[in-house]
Amino acid sequence: MNKQAGSLIAKLWMLSELGIRGLNALQPLAQLVARWFVAAVFFRSGLTKLGDWDTTLALFMDEYHVPFLNPTVAAYMGTAAELALPVLLVLGLGGRFAAAGLFVLNAVAVVSLMDVPTAAFQQHMFWGSLLAALLLWGPGRWSIDRFASPWLRAHLLGERAPASRYTGAASPTQG
Repeated sequence: MNKQAGSLIAKLWMLSELGIRGLNALQPLAQLVARWFVAAVFFRSGLTKLGDWDTTLALFMDEYHVPFLNPTVAAYMGTAAELALPVLLVLGLGGRFAAAGLFVLNAVAVVSLMDVPTAAFQQHMFWGSLLAALLLWGPGRWSIDRFASPWLRAHLLGERAPASRYTGAASPTQG
């Protein structure tokens, strides 16, 4: 390879590294936006259910066929999950737990309806994808988990390690 071509490749390489650093710097913001977006969808759904409880119960008895659960129990559990888990997700407190719970809730919602319109199915797939990403990579640096996990680990396991020691892979809750 000639020297000029090598110089061009080196410049392209340096430019790509700069771009990657910029994208990496945006990860906490992207994780926060994903948490906020998905949480808002589920929280609004929970508020709607609370707003007209008689209709909610009727829907769970007639339309939603939640496997293995009594419709009334499913209505209470689903509504409670739609109100509590989004708050945890936005705060990034037990972020992976909240993402897992909402992922399951999302999957059950799709399975429970007999006929899901294509557009609604695509929305559920999008929400499920965001939740899967949050489950796999954690809620991010801008979360309570980021700070609480090392403290909890130290108090529960008796370790006195500094918070900076823990990365997303070392802690079950942070990312």
